[in-house]
Amino acid sequence: MKDKFFYACVDCGKTFESSQTIYLCNECEKRNDDKHPPYGVLKTEYDYNGINTRLKNNVFQQLEKTGFIDLLPIKSNDSLPFLKVGNTSLYKITSIDNDIFDFELYLKDDSQNPTFSFKDRASAIVSAYAKENNIDIIVAASTGNAGSSLAGICASQKQKAVIFVPASAPKAKLTQIMMYGAQIIPVDGTYDNAFDLSIETTKKYGWYNRNTAFNPLTIEGKKTVSFELFSQLNKNLPDRIFVPVGDGVIISGVYKGFEDLLNLGIIDKIPVIVAVQAIGSGNIINNLNRNNFISSSSRTLADSISVDIPRNFRMTKKYLFDYAGENILVSDEEILAASKVLSSRTGIFAEPAASAAFAGFLSFYWDGKFEKGSKNVVLLTGSGLKDLNAVQKIIDIPEPVKPDIKEIEKFFF
Repeated sequence: MKDKFFYACVDCGKTFESSQTIYLCNECEKRNDDKHPPYGVLKTEYDYNGINTRLKNNVFQQLEKTGFIDLLPIKSNDSLPFLKVGNTSLYKITSIDNDIFDFELYLKDDSQNPTFSFKDRASAIVSAYAKENNIDIIVAASTGNAGSSLAGICASQKQKAVIFVPASAPKAKLTQIMMYGAQIIPVDGTYDNAFDLSIETTKKYGWYNRNTAFNPLTIEGKKTVSFELFSQLNKNLPDRIFVPVGDGVIISGVYKGFEDLLNLGIIDKIPVIVAVQAIGSGNIINNLNRNNFISSSSRTLADSISVDIPRNFRMTKKYLFDYAGENILVSDEEILAASKVLSSRTGIFAEPAASAAFAGFLSFYWDGKFEKGSKNVVLLTGSGLKDLNAVQKIIDIPEPVKPDIKEIEKFFF
């Protein structure tokens, strides 16, 4: 296990052996404060030449057959939860209403994961690592999805989860966390407050921390979606992938998966990845071209991507610049409208954060930005059942009728 992978600091390049449980670069984290994204975030690297030498031919097919274990920071797939995580459906959509596309559109529906969100990919890897290292307690800060994900995965693995959440998080997500049996700790403050408190408990009590952009293994779980997309598209790359962005960990995971394939020579380029943020929480996009990070208070109904200080900002920025990524800001009104179109035209009910990615796609579509014949993917990261309150303003439940057949006519005639 020691030689399978190592960690490299995104900022200074310092490397660390994988035999130790580590979160941030011990040198770069000295520069950190509570007003800026952290320095010292670690990236997990593998012996790509060694993998190619060992597998020789049909490398991707061999990796696929073994569940990509050579590219995962765990010893065995047997350590993963028995719940079905990943391998979610990829749906091809050919039109919206009567508008037939002259390009290809695919919806990757990660609400089909066990706890109904993309976050299960990260939780599964973190839980498996903890299992292999005899760690029983895992802690996380969350606006809801990461917390409910860790709680559910830990329940399946007989591990204890401790979840810090803003008290304002959607009730459905808080309920889900508690039903899984986790210890929930509501914090009278923001997600960033909950995040900082969870770090303090990790340092004081030695609990294993799942936090995104703090634990480098979370990106390793999230990158598996890229392997799946390449496989589901018959070993073809999409041209664009629309990804909802909050902390920047999901989009970094998508990049990391394709970068692994690039390092193995399986692909020769990285798809254009579009970072989609809510206008009211655009702290990554708004800082891409600034020398000094400036945070603004987040205000968006898409709670899963509502972040004041994006913890994975530096890695995300590097990926977007290195691989010519694109970005777009969408309003809450556009998010709600996209949610309605997505639900009523495809039958997929996504939470606001996921609908933000679809809103980004729609904006590109109305502006005619898609090349004829191009392949485009929208990553849908969570179920609409996670936050029913968010869509109440765009639905109007009719008043009840008397049990009389004539009463039905008011709905149709």
